[in-house]
Amino acid sequence: MLYLWLKALHIVSMVCWFAGLFYLPRLFVYHAQSEDTVSKERFSIMERKLYRGIMGPAMIATLIFGIALIALNPSIFSQGAWIHAKLTLVVILIGYHHMCGAQVKRFARGENNRSHVFYRWFNEVPVLILLAIVILVIVRPF
Repeated sequence: MLYLWLKALHIVSMVCWFAGLFYLPRLFVYHAQSEDTVSKERFSIMERKLYRGIMGPAMIATLIFGIALIALNPSIFSQGAWIHAKLTLVVILIGYHHMCGAQVKRFARGENNRSHVFYRWFNEVPVLILLAIVILVIVRPF
């Protein structure tokens, strides 16, 4: 029963984390397009609050619940290479998360040098990772 509770909490925290990973780069798009100081300051506040208040705690919760699931079922590593691929994607996702945090700081300092088009493409990265992770976990292709 504990395993199922942890799995449910892992999924909920992962959904919250991905919501932030999908929305923050969209804010970057709007921020990069803004031209007036009031809008730029407003976007900086929104980005900071989303990153620190939602994305950070959701990422930590996702990792804690995921580690707990593995601790309760370490034999998962002998069930195929899919778990290794998933964990590799999670590491990449953590890197993406921190890249977003670095960009939040750049925008706050007024040092953004990328266009809104870059952020539109940047916004697609977590979509691809989510798609791959879900397929790996559900289908377990290898």
